[in-house]
Amino acid sequence: MLQFDPAEITALAARYQYDDDGEAQALGATAAARGFYTREEFLTVCAWKTKRSKSKAVANPDAAVEEQTRASFAADDEGERMDALISLEGVGVPTASTLLQFAFPDRYPILDVRALEALGQRGRSVYSVSYWLSYLEECRRLAVRVGVSIRTLDKALWQWSKERG
Repeated sequence: MLQFDPAEITALAARYQYDDDGEAQALGATAAARGFYTREEFLTVCAWKTKRSKSKAVANPDAAVEEQTRASFAADDEGERMDALISLEGVGVPTASTLLQFAFPDRYPILDVRALEALGQRGRSVYSVSYWLSYLEECRRLAVRVGVSIRTLDKALWQWSKERG
């Protein structure tokens, strides 16, 4: 359940600032146009989400990154899309959601403890694909109800939590 007045979403999203966001967005757009992430793009976006997984993410060879991100982008089923990404080393559901969000910003939110807090939920260290699917559905429903894009909602959720301290 949204922890603030939906009328605040646009203003919160406008105040959103996060270092290196622009580079990750550009890499995601390039990957989406091509149909997959290159290993370099993949590593940059993974590091944007969390530096902690870098040692594991670098273990993925070029071919695996291309194969799994291509499979994800081509999948019709949201669960299959996520499964392809989390099969890569160092990629959990939050990082996979980030890879999807930067490639398809109008379709996917980033699963993040800040966003969850804004929805009245507690963050965890591990998330299942089914949890992600529920989160995705809730965010899409909320964005439609309020009349904003997924990316605008995503930014607002994160910013609300940041401003709360």
